[in-house]
Amino acid sequence: MSDKGKEQAEKGSKDAGMAASSAGKGDPQGKATGRAGTGAAMNFEAEIEELESQLADLKEISERTQLDLSGEIESLTAKLREAIQATYADLTAWDRVKVARHPERPVASDYVAGILDEFVELHGDKAFGDDMAMMTGLARIEDTRFMLIGHRKGRTTKERISCNFGSAHPEGYRKALRKMRLAEKLKLPIVTMINTPGAYPGIGAEERGQAKAIAENILEMFGLRVPILVIVIGEGGSGGALGIGIGDRVLMMEYSYYSVISPEGCAAILWKDGARTPDAATALRLTADDLSELELIQGVINEPVGGAHRDPEAAQAEVRKTILDTLAELSAMPVEELLERRFRKFRNAGEIDGRFPKVPGA
Repeated sequence: MSDKGKEQAEKGSKDAGMAASSAGKGDPQGKATGRAGTGAAMNFEAEIEELESQLADLKEISERTQLDLSGEIESLTAKLREAIQATYADLTAWDRVKVARHPERPVASDYVAGILDEFVELHGDKAFGDDMAMMTGLARIEDTRFMLIGHRKGRTTKERISCNFGSAHPEGYRKALRKMRLAEKLKLPIVTMINTPGAYPGIGAEERGQAKAIAENILEMFGLRVPILVIVIGEGGSGGALGIGIGDRVLMMEYSYYSVISPEGCAAILWKDGARTPDAATALRLTADDLSELELIQGVINEPVGGAHRDPEAAQAEVRKTILDTLAELSAMPVEELLERRFRKFRNAGEIDGRFPKVPGA
C-alpha cells in the first residue's frame, strides 16, 4: 500500500473510531446532519436527533474512506429504531401537537400527488376570489371518484405565505361549499382533509362574512345527499376545521390534533401564561386517542413509527386505503339512513352520563 493509501486508511480508522465512540457515549457537541438539520427539531427528539447525526457521520465516513462499517451502521440503526419507538410510545398531548405541526409532515398537496390517480383542481367562489388556502377538485383513486376538499398549507415559505399557512378566508369556505354542491349534483362522495390552525382572523375576512360562511357550510353539510369522509391530517383548529368537518365518518391521523382552540390560545385565556401551554394541551383532550375515547371521531389512521414525516409514502398508502375502504362502506348505505346517522352522530356529540345526557328522540 502506498504512503498516501496508508495515511487515508489510518485517518478513516480514526474517524470511524471517533464516530463509534460518539455513538456509544453520546456526543453533546455533535451537529445533527439528518432530520435534525431541517430546523424542525422537537425537544423530545433530542436523543433521536443525536443518533441520526451519528448514523449520518458513520455513513459519510464509510463512503469517503471505503471502509466496511456495516456492523457499526447496523447496530446504530437498530438503536435509533428503538429510540424512536420508545419516544413515540410516550408522547404528551403537547408533543403530539408539535408532531402535527412538523414542517416535513405530508400536507394536502402531498396526498394529491402521492395517492390520487387523477385530480382536476377547481377554483373560485364566483363572488370574490380564489382562496389558495382551500384546495378543491375532482379526484380519482382506481375506480373510485370523489370530490376532494382540503386546507392547503404549502411547502415552501412563499407557498405558505400565499396560503396563509392553511388559514382560509370566507371565500375559501364558499368555494368549498360550491364544490360540495357540485359533488351532490354529480352524485360523487366527498372527502375533506383538515389541516389548519383556524380560519383566517383578519379584519377583511370578518368584513366578508367569515363566521357566516363557516356556519353555512356546517348547516349545509348535514343535508348533502352523498357520503362525506372527513380526515384530520395535521392541525384541526376551531371553526376553521369545522367549516369542512361535518361528515359521516370523521377520522384522525394518529399524530394529528383536533380542538376548539389552540393550546397557546387556551393558556393565554385561562392562565395568561404561555408557559402553561403543555397543561392546556392536556386539558383540551385534543389527541386522536382522547377524541376516540370521547366518541367524537370514528377512527384513527395509524402512522409510521415516528410520525408521517419520517415515512410519508407509508402514511399516504394508509390514507389511500382508508379512503377506498370507507367510501365503499358509506356508498353502500341508503341515502336517508346516511343522513339520519350523520345527524344523530353530531346531535349527541359529547354525551356524558349525568352531565350531558343523550337528547331524547335524537
